[in-house]
Amino acid sequence: MPESSATAPAHRVSLASWPTPVEPMPRLARALGLRDDDLWIKRDDLTGLGGGGNKVRKLEWTIGAALADGADLIVTTGAAQSNHARLTCAAGARVGLNTVLVLAGGPGSASSGNIALDGLFGAHIHWAGDVDHERLEEVAVEVAGQLRGNGARPAIIPFGGTSPIGAYGYVEAGRELLTQIPDMDTAVVAVGSGGTMAGLVCALGPERVLGVHCGAIDEPAHAVACLARDTGGIAVEAADLHFILDQVGAGYSTLTAEVADALDVTARAEGVVLDPIYTGRAMAGLIAAARAGLIAAGRKTVFIHTGGLPGLFGHPEAVAHATRGAGRA
Repeated sequence: MPESSATAPAHRVSLASWPTPVEPMPRLARALGLRDDDLWIKRDDLTGLGGGGNKVRKLEWTIGAALADGADLIVTTGAAQSNHARLTCAAGARVGLNTVLVLAGGPGSASSGNIALDGLFGAHIHWAGDVDHERLEEVAVEVAGQLRGNGARPAIIPFGGTSPIGAYGYVEAGRELLTQIPDMDTAVVAVGSGGTMAGLVCALGPERVLGVHCGAIDEPAHAVACLARDTGGIAVEAADLHFILDQVGAGYSTLTAEVADALDVTARAEGVVLDPIYTGRAMAGLIAAARAGLIAAGRKTVFIHTGGLPGLFGHPEAVAHATRGAGRA
């Protein structure tokens, strides 16, 4: 394992209660041909703030830095159903900062799920239209410039909360996990913008982290390696990382048959709800790895539940799939 030199950033705000629990998943383990105590779940969906999720760990540090810099307003970006955007609004509300969301798409492209919660938290939404990731970030800079010109002091929180400051939240999570399950072998995690996996790699080493690409960015291995080097100072390259890349399907917003199956089996075996974009893909990857023998009996695997439940209700295909699953008395 490469030695990490990750040290805590200078500023932090308290947004949740730690540690999040770790629970066994024996029924799902047996369904996958594993032993009862081989499969565990780290419940970062239970962080509390704004519906919970992994972004809270990052926001404790990025919001802390924004406040230290004298910000009186937050700007961030995302897709229409962004979990990060929803939690940034909640964090802003907690510390008394208004939030401007620069979202891809247009009004009417979504009205439920995370968008409904964004409104509940008082977000101001600037729709950027049909743009790629790079243009979305440019629009956020333009919006922040306009706000600054009007006398505000905006801080831009990066896409997904992903930066060396934000990724440190998952260095802490990895260390937390090792106190809970010291003999764990593999942590399986969804990869969106890359910060969550990067922090885990710093804490656990690349050999113990399996990332499942969800289609949010291009070249996820390169992004994670760069973030891990910048966050923890470790000597890691993209080729050192372990990835599952085949769960995206036709695109980021699509519901694949494999993900639909993962949603079903996890809910019915363990009463745990996943979302169709991130945790559903991560579980689909874990299931495929177990069936291929890459996750084996006798080795402890931990599934990192990064949250995202509101996104399920903002995804028409997933809602229709779940509704069809209801049996008749």
